[in-house]
Order: sequence, then C-alpha cells, then structure tokens
Amino acid sequence: MSGVSPPFLRDEDAEIHVGGALVTARLGGIEADFDAVGARSGNVTLNLRELTAFDTGGAWMVAALKSRLTQAGSEVEITHALPAYAALLANVETATPERDEEVTQPRSVTAMLDSFGRKVAGAWGGVISFNGFLGETLVCISRLIFRPWRLRWASLVTHMQDAGLNAVPIVALMGFLIGIVLAFQGATQLQRFGAEVFVVELISISVLRELGILLTAIIVAGRSGSAFTASVGSMKVQEEIDAMRTLGLDPIEVLVVPRVLALVLVLPILGFVANLCGLFGGALMSWIDLGVSPGMFLTRLYENTGVWHLVIGMIKAPFFAVVIGVVACWQAFQVRGSSTSVGQRTTASVVQGIFLVIVLDALFSIFFAQLGI
Repeated sequence: MSGVSPPFLRDEDAEIHVGGALVTARLGGIEADFDAVGARSGNVTLNLRELTAFDTGGAWMVAALKSRLTQAGSEVEITHALPAYAALLANVETATPERDEEVTQPRSVTAMLDSFGRKVAGAWGGVISFNGFLGETLVCISRLIFRPWRLRWASLVTHMQDAGLNAVPIVALMGFLIGIVLAFQGATQLQRFGAEVFVVELISISVLRELGILLTAIIVAGRSGSAFTASVGSMKVQEEIDAMRTLGLDPIEVLVVPRVLALVLVLPILGFVANLCGLFGGALMSWIDLGVSPGMFLTRLYENTGVWHLVIGMIKAPFFAVVIGVVACWQAFQVRGSSTSVGQRTTASVVQGIFLVIVLDALFSIFFAQLGI
C-alpha cells in the first residue's frame, strides 16, 4: 500500500476534516489525532470529502469519534461521504454494542432532571410499543380463527410440552407445599379460638380462588417466559427474524402466536394441578396436625366451598397466559446488538411478567368483589 495516501485529520473546531486512506493497516498513525479531538459545544461537522479509502476499521474510528462528541453534547453531522462509505459507516454504528453502564453519572440538578425526563419518555414509549405489539398479536390470533390451517401446529404442540407437561412436577410440588404451609399457619391461629375445623375453608378458598393460579402464573413467567425471551432474542441477534421477513414470513405469526396460544391452553391445566396438590397438601397437614380426617375434610370442602371459587381462578388463567406470553416475546423483539442485551431483556421479561400478573390479579379481585362473587 505504498502508493496510497496516508490518513489525516484536520480539526477546525466546528468542522473536522478526515481524509486519505483511513484503513485498518494505517490506523496506528492516526489514532492519536482522533484521541486529541476534544469535547465542544454546538454543531460539529465531520467532512469525509477527502477520503480515498475506507474500511471497517476506519469506519469504527469515525463512529467512535462521533459517539464521543455526541455524548459530550455536540450535534454531529457527517457530510460529503461517498454512498459506499456512508453505508459502511451506518452498518458499523448499528452493529456497535450498547454500553452496559452509563459512562458518567449526573452531577447537577439539571442533569438529573434531564435523565429523569428521558427515562419517563422512554417508559412511555415502551408502553406504546407494548400495546402495539399486543394488538398485532391479538389481530394475528383472530385471523387464525378464520384460517386455522395457517397455525403452526407442530410448534404449538412443542411449546405446550415445554411450558406445560415439563412444568407439571415443579407446579405440583409448589401447590403441595403451599397447602401444607396454609394448613400449618392456619392451625396455629385457629387453635387459639377453638376453630380448627375452619382450616378447611381457609385452605380451599385461598388455593382455589387466589394462590393456586397466581403462584402457577409466577412460576410459568419465571420458567417459560424467560425461555421464550432468550430463544427469540437469540434469533433476533443472529438476524433470523430479519431473514423471516425477507422470505415473506410474519414473525408474529411464526414465533409469537404459537407460544402465546400454548400458554393459554396449558396454564389453566397447570393451575388445576396446583389446586389439587394444594388441597391434598392441606388435607394431609390438617390430618396430621389437627386430627381433621380426610373424610371430614372432603365433607366440609363439598358443603362450604362453592364451585365459583374454582371458576374464578380458572377465569384468570387465560389472561395471565396472554400477559406472560406477550411480555416475553415483546422483550425478545427489543433485543439489540449483542448477547448482553439478551440477558438484560430476559431479566426484564421475568420482572415485568410477574409484576403485570400481580397487577392483573388485583384488578380481578376488585372486579369480582364489586360483583359480589
């Protein structure tokens, strides 16, 4: 490359000229000049008119300089770049991974208010994005009602096995232990008033109406929701979702709908399993600790616990399933750039899924209380 002009950088305050052969083999001689460019206020122009050669290494140098000036508060504009150079620079800027942490912390009230405002605006944008994603998913599901042959049945059955059948042991164990805890704690309190027999109503209503389905949804959000986000997010990083769009496939229909429908179908079943195991654990503990025989337990359960308690719990299950599935897939579609983003979005998926499930359960409780059910 002896006949290629060496790269140079000429700093004229408001305009920075970059020229010559800005290629990887020659970056060592120009790196100090790029590092010497200090922060400044106002508009800054990066003029690339005099570039004679440009590769990925040079594009990374220019992108890093632009990012540094932008973080310092400047408005940076790149001008006079050949179309091929501009396209390469755009690709490098897109592929640059996000920072794990902010480089600087706010040091003034103005900076803190600015940071808070940006977070509020970002949260509002996230709410709008989630609502749009939820709408797309529901529209796609409604279309499949009239065109069921477009549903990917193999994918649906696979996700039902992963999220449903494989989750039965942990859900059953959770329900059994919750029943034991309720019986033990209830017995401790009710014995003070000589009302041990009412532990049956305590266990049955708590498990059937609230705890069975709520704790099942929390387990599914942590188990299946995180798996959905990680798998789809990895596809986003590897650009498989972009390839689907190129082939004319709808990622919502191919990836999201089978997962959401699988949860809608299996979560009521898992909730029912948790209810049965919770009642069994409560009956066993009541027999051991209070002397309430299984026959007496079943008799009081049949006489004093209405079927509406079970129905109310089962009504909540499909709504919980939709929330968990849509949140998990929406977070996966927000993955950007690197595997670090996949981990961050997976964590956010679990937290938001559990939070929204609890909020939805509270709203259902208020709704049914107003109806007097």
